[in-house]
Amino acid sequence: MEKLLFKLQEFEGPLDLLLHLIAKHKLNIYDIEISALLEQYLGAIEQMQRQDMEVASEFLEMAARLVHIKTVSLLPRHEEEQEELKRELSGQLLEYQAVKEIARELFLQNRSGDIFVRAPQPLPVDMLYTRSHPPVDLQKAYDAVLGKLGRKLPPPVTAFSGIVHRRVVSVSSRILFILRRLYEKSSLRFHSLFERGEDRSELVATFLGVLELAKSGRVRISDDNEQITLNTTHKRR
Repeated sequence: MEKLLFKLQEFEGPLDLLLHLIAKHKLNIYDIEISALLEQYLGAIEQMQRQDMEVASEFLEMAARLVHIKTVSLLPRHEEEQEELKRELSGQLLEYQAVKEIARELFLQNRSGDIFVRAPQPLPVDMLYTRSHPPVDLQKAYDAVLGKLGRKLPPPVTAFSGIVHRRVVSVSSRILFILRRLYEKSSLRFHSLFERGEDRSELVATFLGVLELAKSGRVRISDDNEQITLNTTHKRR
């Protein structure tokens, strides 16, 4: 059957009580005055009993041990036995005192209940990636990286080809073109001038050229806007 332990007042056992009495009455733990210690110890036991507290058997056993040491000291020619018993008791008290001190320091170091941990230790870092992934995950990761890089890159040159590389057609060049056609044929269908237009810049320049020629009187446009004719009576300034 497991032995029951009792805590009386603030003392956890007879050795704890003895250390308290030695400290309280400033007794020498290395050369204990057994008579004074026994008197104080029996007084503490009596006080416990007056408070209707059940005194554990180890407290009574320590009282009997102190009585025995005192009895031996009173007998003649038993000085060596007396010193041996006192040294044994002092050794137990010193050992118990050291254990209490260590327990107190551990309690102060405790930060999480009953778990005691050491300080973090530096660990070597292994930079080798050892995890295994299915090919599908690797393909998705690769595509995601390409997508992010693509968003950070500037637009390609082809995105500006319609603006930067657009051919610029001057109005004067289209005026010469219209006049050459009219010198070959004095009259042309208006829409025939736009049939071979390659881009919008050329069409706009051709239309502006017709307006400029009509404004200067070098060509005439029919009332239905279908025919354009060279004005042979126009005189150059």
